[in-house]
Amino acid sequence: MTLSGRSVLVLEQHAHVGEETSSRNSEVIHAGLYYRPGSLKARLCVTGRRQLIEYCDSRQVPYRLVGKWILASDAQSEAKLLGIQATARANGVALADPVSADAVRRREPGVRCSAGLYSPGTGIIDSHALMTALQSDLEQAGGMVVCHHRVERIERMGSQWSVRVRDADGEVSTLETPILINSAGLHSVAVARTIESGPVRPLPEVCLARGNYFTYAGRLPVRHLLYPTPEPGGLGIHLTMDLGGQLRFGPDVQFLEGEEPDYRVDVDRHATFVEAIHRYLPDLDGDKLFPGYAGVRPKVKVNGRIADDFLIETYPGADWTGLVNLFGIESPGLTSCLAIADEVYDRLSEQSGAE
Repeated sequence: MTLSGRSVLVLEQHAHVGEETSSRNSEVIHAGLYYRPGSLKARLCVTGRRQLIEYCDSRQVPYRLVGKWILASDAQSEAKLLGIQATARANGVALADPVSADAVRRREPGVRCSAGLYSPGTGIIDSHALMTALQSDLEQAGGMVVCHHRVERIERMGSQWSVRVRDADGEVSTLETPILINSAGLHSVAVARTIESGPVRPLPEVCLARGNYFTYAGRLPVRHLLYPTPEPGGLGIHLTMDLGGQLRFGPDVQFLEGEEPDYRVDVDRHATFVEAIHRYLPDLDGDKLFPGYAGVRPKVKVNGRIADDFLIETYPGADWTGLVNLFGIESPGLTSCLAIADEVYDRLSEQSGAE
């Protein structure tokens, strides 16, 4: 937006950008294996991954394509591997056929499985360095990030959006803009509810899901990310690592009551984690697994069902022209971030009054 000559102001309620979903995740660069063909998640993940790697190379943001094994434990989960492979190919991601347990163990000797599917295009990234680079680019192009400002009310005033905000000292101010992008993450539905005129279509229902992560204080001879086959609501308790080599496991899925995130790690999940991990890493020492951190995913429900796709809503021809609402931007949102930005810009460009 700034590069097109527009004046851009980012309102952030916290002291820094990216203190919620953007940083409290697995920091994985996804390849686009799991998402329904034709969905926004599928298209934006595959495109966004390519854009993200190019951006990291140009801006020296640390990342590494370490690869990922998806591990089956029985005949039923082996069938899931074939389904994942078919979905990946439909999304334009070429994967070799699943291989035997012996073939997996030649690459990862400590793994227990009945078969495995390898994704060479999966990687890890320093999400904090990425956000710092993006903020720097915005500011160098003339944009501004204003922290400690919370949106209280949005009102349509002719062709403008009037946004009432409150800062950390309680001072209230009002901004006017022809274009308003609601990318408030966990709070995007709550922000949309503040629009005085009411929605032109029903808003989704908030359905926050906490994911616990446990870190490992021991050593395991692993070189790749290790994932079980997916489970309802998530990708299963998997092994990832940061760029410093610290191993971590998670996330699980715990749906929360209400709309406020709870970042406390549920320490009572320790035994569940150890049991899940032992299915594919039997040598893990459970006494060396410790609570790490928790993230909260901004899942939403539409018509009573959890949405399986990003919701990027625009309102051409309606009273909400110039508004974009982004709902349910969970995984693979980090991988897709640059493609999501392009999608928003393209949709605004199609609307009356946007270029």
